[in-house]
Amino acid sequence: MRSIWNGAISFGLVSIPIKLVNATESHAISFRQVHTEDNGRIRYRKVCELEDREVSQAEIGKAYEDADGTMIPISDEDLSHLPIPTARTIEIVAFVPADRIDPLQMGAAYYLAAGGAQAAKPYTLLREALKRSNKVTIAKYALRGRERLGMLRVVGDAIAMHGLLWPDEVRAPEGVAPDEHVTIRDKELDLADALMDTLGEVDLEDLHDEYREALEEVIAAKASGEAPPESPAPAAGGKVLDLMAALENSVRAARESRGAEEEAEVRQLRRGGSTPKETGAKKSTSTKKTPAAKKAAPARKSTSKAGEGAAKKTAAKSTATAKSTAGKKTATKKTASRKRTA
Repeated sequence: MRSIWNGAISFGLVSIPIKLVNATESHAISFRQVHTEDNGRIRYRKVCELEDREVSQAEIGKAYEDADGTMIPISDEDLSHLPIPTARTIEIVAFVPADRIDPLQMGAAYYLAAGGAQAAKPYTLLREALKRSNKVTIAKYALRGRERLGMLRVVGDAIAMHGLLWPDEVRAPEGVAPDEHVTIRDKELDLADALMDTLGEVDLEDLHDEYREALEEVIAAKASGEAPPESPAPAAGGKVLDLMAALENSVRAARESRGAEEEAEVRQLRRGGSTPKETGAKKSTSTKKTPAAKKAAPARKSTSKAGEGAAKKTAAKSTATAKSTAGKKTATKKTASRKRTA
């Protein structure tokens, strides 16, 4: 990985030479702007408004625009004389528990690599101190023309740094929550808990960018002259009129998708009592029996009934067919005899 910044970590009187490298990478698919008539590239050119001509990068500098439109030139030399100690230093200012950091403040992530053999010992010391204390560091550093806030933590055997927004850069959530007074019932919370338990946890390694994969399929199809794949029909939307029913359906769908048993733990999901009846079975009219006897009785009746139906079919076939075997005639006689007895 190529370093984007070289400096040192200032840890009290200890200085640790480090190199800053990006810890993340983007896999997003980028597009070019083209002229729709001939696919010619559309490019942005840097033009001086006063001279109305294109200028090279070497001719471009920095300036601050005042309120009245006046441009105040600022050179790299001016910036190099800024009176801040973090120009080439990551200055550790505090060690705090990780839960003290608001996730809203967290930004870009970097790895800090030891800058040479002499940095190995103090680098390892800081890493092991962070591990044993279960804390993170708050640090200040300068990057791309401004001083920034950062958080150092241990990732594996390396030290990582997350850029942090300054506290005054995080907006308060005023006017975001609904103004209406809403009452949540315990049953609704129970169903919400059941839905969370059913969905369970997920291994982040199993998640992937489905949009990017679909976009790659479209690009591949267009490149080979084929029609792009059709998009699936969007799910039917609608207003949630019954929150309890929506929660119940969500729990049921989540359990079915995860191959859970049909018997739900949430009692509101149960609809009806007994299991489906067997074909040909009749309700038992006998006196109260044990649970085992209740299950056995319908099974015997069902078997008997099925056998009787099979005998009737055999008898009818034997009567209609002239070339019946002796065995079939005997069965027919027995069936006829049974019918007379009945």
